[in-house]
This record gives sequence, C-alpha cells and structure tokens, in this order.
Amino acid sequence: MRPLLNRELVLEAPVRVADGAGGFSESWAALGTLWAEVSARTGRERDAGGVAVAQTGYRIVVRGAPVGAPSRPMPDQRFREGARVFRIEAVAERDGGGRYLTCFAREEALA
Repeated sequence: MRPLLNRELVLEAPVRVADGAGGFSESWAALGTLWAEVSARTGRERDAGGVAVAQTGYRIVVRGAPVGAPSRPMPDQRFREGARVFRIEAVAERDGGGRYLTCFAREEALA
C-alpha cells in the first residue's frame, strides 16, 4: 500500500557553534523539506526533574533517498512542523526497493 504523503516537514540536523569561550552551543540547520505520512504509535508520561513530560512515538514515512544523500533522514536528526519537533530515533527501509523510508521518531512536549 502506498503511503499518503500529505504533511510537509523540514528535516534538520544538529550543528555545533563555538561560543568563543572554549565551549559550544547546539543549533539546528534545515536540510530541506520532505513530504511525509505521520502516524502516532504510543504515548506515555514521565517525570523530568519535577516536571511532567508527555512523550508520543510516531511513525513517519518519507520517500526513499540514497545512503549519504542529505535528504535521507538519520537518527539524531529531527523533523519540524511549525512549533512541533519530532526527534528521529531510527530509520528503516519500508520496502525492498527502498522507495520509502520509515522513521521512528518521538515528539516531546511539556505537559
């Protein structure tokens, strides 16, 4: 079955920026826009230093891209949809021909 790629997501990669004092800060650089099918998997709530944090897992399907291509999502990158951020945990080919990729991601939001 063909996925319904109806959500426009921005693929972002972490970038370390020197802070001038020997350290660094992390920011995010946009790599491009991908059309995706986004579906929720599971959700849970956990405690993060006295603050309740809701976590929801997502399955995000995008068109396939060759290994090494900047448009191919990788773990530790993220998708952004407006103010929503989906951190990519794992990526697998959805079919034997590599036409689509399934990204397993997690959205975190303060409760």
